[in-house]
Amino acid sequence: MSSSGPALFGAKLTADGVQRFIERVTANAIDGTGERTPICIWGVHGIGKTALVEEIASANSWKFAYVAPAQFEEMGDLHGLPVVEANTTTFAAPDWVPTEPGPGILLLDDFNRADDRILRGIMQLLQRGELVSWSLPPQWHIVVTANPEGADYSVTPLDDAMLTRMLHVSMEFEHQVWARWAVEAGVDERGIAFVLTYPEMVTGSRTTPRSLTHFFQQISPIDDLRANWDHVHALALSALDPEAATAFMSFVNDDLNELVSPSQILDGEWTATEDRIRELAHDENGIRLDRLNAMTVRLYLAVAKDDFAPTTHQGTNLVSFLTSTVLPADLRLTLHRDLVNNAGEEVVVVMRDRALAELTLGSM
Repeated sequence: MSSSGPALFGAKLTADGVQRFIERVTANAIDGTGERTPICIWGVHGIGKTALVEEIASANSWKFAYVAPAQFEEMGDLHGLPVVEANTTTFAAPDWVPTEPGPGILLLDDFNRADDRILRGIMQLLQRGELVSWSLPPQWHIVVTANPEGADYSVTPLDDAMLTRMLHVSMEFEHQVWARWAVEAGVDERGIAFVLTYPEMVTGSRTTPRSLTHFFQQISPIDDLRANWDHVHALALSALDPEAATAFMSFVNDDLNELVSPSQILDGEWTATEDRIRELAHDENGIRLDRLNAMTVRLYLAVAKDDFAPTTHQGTNLVSFLTSTVLPADLRLTLHRDLVNNAGEEVVVVMRDRALAELTLGSM
């Protein structure tokens, strides 16, 4: 199967959308009442397909089993080795095969990097949930990940007989979805601010959400990035495309790593905080929407957490931020809408402010 560009299949969704798709499709199979048609998640490398499937299993308290078919050298790795018992040849299933009843997910990772012969052997597993030697236990569902065909990937093209045995969805990067995950995962705040400021950088051959996360883990112990310029630059070049590495070092030079944090906005003395935001929001070239957007998105991610309950001071500061003249009307409207739709009731109550309501209505 050849094409002029990368071959992806199914709806193009963010990680949130893929999660909802998997949970809804597997619902009947997991409870044992419906078909368990395998799901294939297509996407470029490093976008987080594998981690997402693991997180879905963990979030739903499902069992999880993992195997990378590209590691299989022969069919015995798939269906097990023959054993003679009472003059009858049976097979001892491989140790990666799930044996406990579900609910559970069996992940066939980087599926189309396997040899064509191995893929042909997996066809029955996709169709019936079993091979000649073993069967998936009840309430287990197969999820597959794959890299695009027709791009610079060492993959085996899938024919129509293989494709029609699965449901398909394509996963795309969305910087705000990634940032929410990164906040929860404890990724370095300076790294999160960089991605929110330069989301277009997460499109390179080496600059992926995975490589960025690795890089941010390496710089996390470094308090002063500029004082350790040479080492930080070497780390950036070791993990990222040259263009992304250059952008990050410019980010460091430009003091963007010193953007006002959510905790400073919520917990600080508001007058001083607003002065700092105003200072960062303008330079000799005019308004810096990239900085304001990065600060706004980070604040949203902090306030929209399920366990966030604002103190009186934090509520006052949140309203002050939303009503500040330094905040452009479109950013105010977007932040207000997103918090009303996604934040907890205590946050929504705080935002029932007359001045804020008038400003918001005036932005529509």
